[in-house]
Amino acid sequence: MEFLTPGTGLLFWQFVVFVLLFLLLSKFAWKPILGSLQEREASIQQALDSAEKAKQEMASLKSDNEKLLKEAREERDRILRDARTAANQIHDQAQTDARKNADKIIEDARAVINTEKQVALRELKSQVAQFSLEIAEKVIRKNLSNDAAQKELAEAYVKEIKIN
Repeated sequence: MEFLTPGTGLLFWQFVVFVLLFLLLSKFAWKPILGSLQEREASIQQALDSAEKAKQEMASLKSDNEKLLKEAREERDRILRDARTAANQIHDQAQTDARKNADKIIEDARAVINTEKQVALRELKSQVAQFSLEIAEKVIRKNLSNDAAQKELAEAYVKEIKIN
């Protein structure tokens, strides 16, 4: 049983070695170990702070990106709406101009047709008058070829004059 219980001399020297080791460690090792632990804790805290700041920046950037995307969509919609409006205005203006041009062409055509109609009527009247004169001349020559027919025609005109 002696192996299980240590002797008093052994306990004394173990205590002395422990105290010396404790003093040496406290003088030389604990300060650097604690300093490095504090330094590590500070660097971990700094890393956590940086990560939190990066997270906040990411959230901010995400909201900014969403805002920019929303503004870009609104701008795109506005541009498309303006383009449609402009296209409709151009289309309406083109239709109006086409109608005006068509109406002008129709009016010009009517004026030309009217003018040519008047010219054709004048020519027709002139030709009818010419034909009438030619026919009248032929009829008169035939009727007035002898003296008796001439006297008879003159008497008929005289009777007509008196009647009117």
